[in-house]
Amino acid sequence: MATESGDNKLKLYSYWRSSCAFRVRIALNLKGIKYEYKAVNLLKGEQSDPDFLKLNPVGFVPVLVDGDFVISDSYAIIMYLEDKFTQRPFLPPDLQKRTINFQVAHIVFSNIQPLQNIGVLNYIAEKVSPDEKLPWVQSVIRKGFTAIEKLLKGHTGRYATGDEIFLADVFLAPQLHAATRFNVDMAEFPILARLREAYNEVPAIREASPENQPDAPPQGT
Repeated sequence: MATESGDNKLKLYSYWRSSCAFRVRIALNLKGIKYEYKAVNLLKGEQSDPDFLKLNPVGFVPVLVDGDFVISDSYAIIMYLEDKFTQRPFLPPDLQKRTINFQVAHIVFSNIQPLQNIGVLNYIAEKVSPDEKLPWVQSVIRKGFTAIEKLLKGHTGRYATGDEIFLADVFLAPQLHAATRFNVDMAEFPILARLREAYNEVPAIREASPENQPDAPPQGT
């Protein structure tokens, strides 16, 4: 649903490999919302550009601009989209399943993703050793996945909490993609391994995938 023109009201500041931006792209696609893609190259430090810092003083992506309103946190963006665009809801009506969705989302964005981002990995490489980056990321992901695997047991359907994609799936799909990138062995997580395969078949998720973004480098580079 990303466009290159500036005719649309919504603008998404994104980086192709950011899992936080990935989850927002999924949310926009699921709700069928068109948006303008604004690339921010994190490796080149564009998140520290003064113009970008006016949008998000923390210097992170994603940032969603809706007219004069700016939202600079992926969870806040997704809940904003949920409230403003009522089609294709992200939360199930069942209270228990809804609560499980919140728990999964929080494990991903509080206990996993922040500990595997560029800033943390660069710090580990500088202060400890570059060789410690991958073991660190794998340990963080495994710990979070162990919790999620137990949480979802007995509640899954085709997707995390049933046969429809909800909030948990929006957060899980990018994190499972990252697990592949970091060579995490999924053998001990059969539920999550199955979900990863299911997500690969969802057009809204495939279109939001890092390799399909306009700022992704050509394959093989």
